[in-house]
Amino acid sequence: MNHALQEAMAEAGETAESLAAQTGVDPKTAARWISPGRVPQPRRRVTVAAILGRDVGDLWPDVLKRREPQWLRKWVDWEREALALRWFEHCWIPGLLQTEAYARATLAGEALTTGEMDDLVASRIERQAVLRRDRPPLFVAVIFEGVLYQSVYGDRGLMREQIEQLAHCAALPMVQVHIVPKDIGMYPGLGGGFIIAELPSGEHVAHVDSQAPAQILNEATDVATLSRRWERIRGEALSRNQSLNLIREAAESWT
Repeated sequence: MNHALQEAMAEAGETAESLAAQTGVDPKTAARWISPGRVPQPRRRVTVAAILGRDVGDLWPDVLKRREPQWLRKWVDWEREALALRWFEHCWIPGLLQTEAYARATLAGEALTTGEMDDLVASRIERQAVLRRDRPPLFVAVIFEGVLYQSVYGDRGLMREQIEQLAHCAALPMVQVHIVPKDIGMYPGLGGGFIIAELPSGEHVAHVDSQAPAQILNEATDVATLSRRWERIRGEALSRNQSLNLIREAAESWT
């Protein structure tokens, strides 16, 4: 619970409904701002702070300590607000399901200082809080089977820990993990990973990976293209139970 925001609203005589009316959001969205990890988008943070007569840092101190790169912040804000997240990966375990050691390994060899590496890893792990909320988003991940058997610099213990965590997460009520079999041959997922988020407003936005900084998309036509591709990829994947059994078998193979 964001007690600072709750107290500021009480002192100012504001409710979720009155803040919603003044900021142009749905009352349910404004009500979620009191929940842990639910932070309004930047321009709305400024508006709410002004309405309540407080500094943004007093209401949301974590935003002043953000560790993700500047270009990723819009996506992280959307991710926190999302009602549903659909995530496809052909080469990695999805970031919201990674262990700290696996996350660090994905960045090995990049031109980063120790501090920059620590910040990026911490940011990725902190983002996983969205799956631990009282009302988490529906999270559906589709992963190519080869990822389960892909060695991380020969560290079998690291992979065992990662696949065990994936199995644990895949059994959570609001998480679905589907595996695309490695004998599938050519399929639409060869184009690379992406994420589609459904926001409370009904809007859909997307994050698309590449070798350069990822693209953050909110144009309807672009997101519609990815949604069609998602359906084609999802159609090639195994059921939730079949996938969970395959993940558990993969975890055993790393012992």
